[in-house]
Amino acid sequence: MDPGFVKPEEEVKEGEDKGQGVVIPLIPGDIKLRRCGYCLVKQPMRAKHCRLCQHCVRRYDHHCPWLENCVGERNHPLFIVYLSVQLVVLLWGGHVAWSGLYFEQSQEWLQDNIFLLVSFLLIFIFTIVVLLLLVSHLYLISCNTTTWEFMSHHRISYLRHSELENPFDQGIILNLWGFFCSHHITAWENIYFHKNSEPV
Repeated sequence: MDPGFVKPEEEVKEGEDKGQGVVIPLIPGDIKLRRCGYCLVKQPMRAKHCRLCQHCVRRYDHHCPWLENCVGERNHPLFIVYLSVQLVVLLWGGHVAWSGLYFEQSQEWLQDNIFLLVSFLLIFIFTIVVLLLLVSHLYLISCNTTTWEFMSHHRISYLRHSELENPFDQGIILNLWGFFCSHHITAWENIYFHKNSEPV
């Protein structure tokens, strides 16, 4: 699915609103929206070019090798649903593997249970990995930040120049509401410059 690819036809001149594009507000001189060096589109705030997808992605989080797709503004909530479903399936599989084991003492116990035992151990390891991934994403969502912004905070110009630790944080409730209940593209520039007391 489209994770929120930035398309060249979305660029709208300031002051124009044709209903399809996203109006980019006037940016103060010290922060500039840059044009991507790869696909040559003007990147909105929080967008990043993915070299594997060869597109700029809005509110870029990461490129998921398991899905072979980027996780961005349009599909990030579905990625959380995917992780949740995966966790439930792993917990169910772990329960099935554990309930298949019988613990009666016998000389051939290991030989009779080796398949279920190995299955349970593998499921346990994958469950821990998926649980940690889900919890870390939920934490970042509650702070209204992305994996890319969290890992590269010192290299991103709009975060380096901000007086706030996270200029997009609107509080846990609004962050979660905006993430799970908002179905439109957000003009992050408006929140950024409002939080930094700059004119929009």
